[in-house]
Amino acid sequence: MSNPTPRVRVPAKAKAGEVIEIKTLISHEMESGQRKDSSGKVIPRKIIKSFTASFNGKPFLESDWHPAISANPYQSFYFKVSEAGEFKFVWKDDDGSEYVSTNKIQLA
Repeated sequence: MSNPTPRVRVPAKAKAGEVIEIKTLISHEMESGQRKDSSGKVIPRKIIKSFTASFNGKPFLESDWHPAISANPYQSFYFKVSEAGEFKFVWKDDDGSEYVSTNKIQLA
């Protein structure tokens, strides 16, 4: 399995009060643990179980994911910008791994 890679699109600048769209995608196979490899061995389960988005240290979106989520999960959502700051996006794997992406935004 390749190393999961998060990709996030956040505008670099926005006006105070503006609603922006944030797009996230993580390259992840989301292995359910129910398939077998070519030698008949069960491929271990490895799925992302949660996603959190925060701005300046305050969470504004949290979601729990389950095995039915597709490989390379994509999400988009909206956020009303009130100040300049930093977004932090965290995907947590059921094996304890965390994948983090941060993006800064400035006021225009």
